[in-house]
Parts: sequence; structure tokens; C-alpha cells
Amino acid sequence: MANGMQSTLGQTDDATLALLGKKQVLKRRFSFTSLFAFAVCELITWETVLALFAQAFSNGGPAGAIYGFIIAWLSTMSVYTVISELASLAPIAGGQYYWVYMLAPPKYKTVCSYAIGWLTCLAWIATVATETLFAGTMIQGAMIIDNPDYAGPKWQGTLLTWVVILGCIFINVLIPQWLPRFEVFILVFHIAGFFAILVTLLVMTPSLGTNASVWLTVLNEGGWPTQGISFCVGFLGNVATFVGADASVHMAEEVANAALNIPRAILGAMLINGAVGFAMLVTVLYCLGDIETVLGTATGFPFIQVFADSVPNLAGATVMVAVVLTLTWACAIGITTTASRMTWSFARDKGLPFSSFIGHVNSRNAIPVNAVLVVTGIAALLTLIYIGSSTAFNDVISLTITGFYGSYFLPAAFLLYRRIKGEVLPHGTVVEHSRPDHMTTSPPPPEVPGDLKHDHKYNSPPSLRAGEVEVANARLIWGPWHVPGILGIANNVYACCYMIFVIFWSVWPPATPVTVSTMNYSVVVTGGVLILSTIWYFIRGKREYKGPLIDEDVAAIMRIGSVS
Repeated sequence: MANGMQSTLGQTDDATLALLGKKQVLKRRFSFTSLFAFAVCELITWETVLALFAQAFSNGGPAGAIYGFIIAWLSTMSVYTVISELASLAPIAGGQYYWVYMLAPPKYKTVCSYAIGWLTCLAWIATVATETLFAGTMIQGAMIIDNPDYAGPKWQGTLLTWVVILGCIFINVLIPQWLPRFEVFILVFHIAGFFAILVTLLVMTPSLGTNASVWLTVLNEGGWPTQGISFCVGFLGNVATFVGADASVHMAEEVANAALNIPRAILGAMLINGAVGFAMLVTVLYCLGDIETVLGTATGFPFIQVFADSVPNLAGATVMVAVVLTLTWACAIGITTTASRMTWSFARDKGLPFSSFIGHVNSRNAIPVNAVLVVTGIAALLTLIYIGSSTAFNDVISLTITGFYGSYFLPAAFLLYRRIKGEVLPHGTVVEHSRPDHMTTSPPPPEVPGDLKHDHKYNSPPSLRAGEVEVANARLIWGPWHVPGILGIANNVYACCYMIFVIFWSVWPPATPVTVSTMNYSVVVTGGVLILSTIWYFIRGKREYKGPLIDEDVAAIMRIGSVS
């Protein structure tokens, strides 16, 4: 019976994907359990809290960090609720750029979709670079506490980052069938590591802070004219803690029952990670010790200094760092998976240069190997910036906030417009279809033949026939998961307002007076990506990118169905 249910779900997933214009070429390796583990391990919130708490601490102090975390957690839940609705409406690896094409006004849908596709791809590649660099420099930090004479030059940190990247490639390319089980194991390790480090800090720290020092103390180390501005600048440290929860979206073509399991995985991961992240933040603030020593640590990571100061045994502190390092490395492996699927999907629709190469799917393991190599190769090149200037590399990191939130905002805003006008039909609505011109409207649900399911011989995006452009334009019908009625509209409004707030403050520098070295160039980086992608679209892109394409084999079935 279980096999029969899985077979039915597989047929439903394939049919849903066909409605979106795509045939099944990747293998659906992930169940709900493994996807949930994947979603939790891509957020690794308590580990990220340790790595990034200094930003919220410097601008806002302990109280600002704590209350800012709560606001960021609840507000990000609102954002990802909207993302979950979109993922249920159209569960496809392309995510944001596909949704924008579905929802935007006809006049602007292609160029908006193209710009968002570029922004999302580069945001995920920047995240690969960021997460792998975190892991590489954590190795250096552990070496510094074990050997204080070690200077930790930046070029060695970059080399260690490349070792981390090679590990990500190994898992994603050579043993991808192990990835679901690997993620479940990492989930268990994630929870076990949390309790081990939490208890160790609370028990071993010689002197815990007072309640007033944690819950009532505010700081304005950035020198801002008001505490409110300081809090808003530091708030971005808490925002960054939750970036990337949409990783599951881009695995839509590799998970069973995607329209339901993706929303469940995203929101379940947000609940669990928010809880453990908050507990770890409060704990590390109680165990902080001397603030100047911690923030000025030579390790590059204040939490490593907290471990060294709290645990008198140096080997014990090193083991604690190793736990965080292992989980960060595991997160980088999953982020590489997500980045490659997003890049592959956009290439499949001819949105990138060398689309045929990047959109190739390996016939042996049903993995977009070339996309994995491209995203990790670009990420490795980006880490070279760190050797010259850590400030310049911070502009790469900035894409993880401004880039992601920019890519979330546009489809969320278009969805709000459509749902207010009542243009999204109820789930289960059956729409009568006539034969479309150039396949510009969505087809009736096709019965997907067996030779189209997991056809690993599909190696490149479909080529368009002369004079004919086949573009997927799926109907707007709610998926099986969404927030109904006025509650959905209210949440959508709040999510859009919050994203505007985050994007606005994400371009502010961390301190005053602003110098060349402390300037936040994220507005230049993110704006540059949008401007250059738009310029490239009008120069060449619009001749190749017409929007999400309908795969040739799916189009053939649709024509047969329309004739019959």
C-alpha cells in the first residue's frame, strides 16, 4: 500500500510539474522527513547566532539583540508564509523568477522575471561563498586558540575555504543519493550539538551575567545620533540569521508531494530554528564575559573567544568549535545543492549565458553537475576578494540580505495585488482550456507517460523551433497550502512592509563616521546586479529569454491532448 501511495504521489507531482511546463528530469529523492531536515540544516540558526551576534550586539546591545531577534523571527515567519503560499501554488525549482512571470502584468513579466532570476542566482552563489568562507575561517579560528602565535593570514583562510568547497562538490556530485540521509543525520547532530554546547556554557562559565546586563542593557557602538537608528542598523544581524529558509523551494522537483511538503518544511524549520536560536542567543549573552576581549578577538569570531574563556580546557573549547564548524560545513553542502538547482533552472529557461552547458543534467545520477561546478567555481573566485579586503567581501555578503529580500519582495507584492483583486482561483478549481496560441496558457492536467518520468537522457534545455516560442503561463490557482481570506491578505501586506524595511536598512553602514573602509556598498552591488541584468536583457537577453519555457516533450503531449 505504501508503494502504491508513493506511486500515486509521484504521478501527481509529475502532472503538477507538467502543468508548469516542465517534465521530470531530476529524481525525487527527498521525502518530507529528509526535506524537513534539509530546511532545518540550511538555516542552522543557533550556529548563525554564534557567528553573527556581534553585529546586533554592537548596535543595540544585549537587549537590542534579544528583542530584535524576536521581532525578526516573527516577521520572517510572515515573509516565509507568503513564500510557502507561492511554493504551494507553483512548486518548481525556479521559484522567484517563475512566480514573478506568473503574477506580473503582461507588459513587464518577462523583464521582471529575468532580473529576479539573475538576482536570485547571484544571491545564492554569494551565500555559497559566504558560508564556505565562514567554515574556512572557523578552522583558522580554532587554530588560533590552540596556537596563539599563529597569525591566520587571509590567503590561508581562502585556501581552507576552497577545501570546504571541494567537500561540497564531493557530496553533491559523487554521492548525491546519500544527501537525504545525510541531512537527517545532520538534523540529529544539529539538535544534539545545540544541547551539548548550551549546557556546557551554562555549567562551565565561571561567572554568568546579571539579568539586567542581558535584558536591559543597550549599546550604540556605531556612534549613531539616536539609539533607535543604532537598533535598526544592528537589527540586520538578526535578519541575516534567518536568510535562506527558502532553500526548500528550489528542491521542488526532487521532493515528493512538493506542494504540501515544502510549506510544511519551511515553516516547521522556522519554528524549531527560531526557538533554539533564541535560547543560544540568551545563553551566549549571559556567558559573554569581558566585552572588549570578546569583540576584539584575534580568532575573527567572538563566539570562539567565548568558548575559550568559558571552558578552562582548551581541548574542550576546540571540540565545541569543531561542532559548530561541522554544522556550518554541512549547511554549505546544502546551500550548494540549492544554488545549483536555482542556477540550473534559470539556465533551463535560457536566462543565463552558456545555458545549454549549465542546464545539462547528468544521465548517470540525474544531477545538474555542470551547475554545481559553475556555482562553486564562481563562489571560489569570489572568496579571492577576501584576500585583498574583508570589507570588499562584505559587499558580497550583502547580497544575502538585499538580494534575497529583493527577490522575495517582487513576487510577494504581485501576489498581494492578485489576491486583493480576487484573481487567484480556489484550490481544486477545474478550468476549461481551449487550444492556446503558441502555448501561452496553461494546459489541462496531462497523464505523464512513464518514459517522461525521470528521463535521465534529457541533457539540455529544449531548443525552440523557428518562429515559435512556447512559454509556460500557468493559471493562478491556489495550491493545497495557503492562508485564506483577510488573514492571508493582512499577512501578505505585513510581509511586504517588513521586506521594504529590511531592504532600506540593509544598505546602511555599521558605524559612523563613514569611511571608505566602513561604507556599506550593498546598494551598489545589488543595484548593479539589477541594472546590469536589465541592460543585458535589452542588449541580448530578450532575444533568448522569453520566460519559463515549456519542455518539448510536455508540449507534444499538450498538442495531442488539444487535438483529441
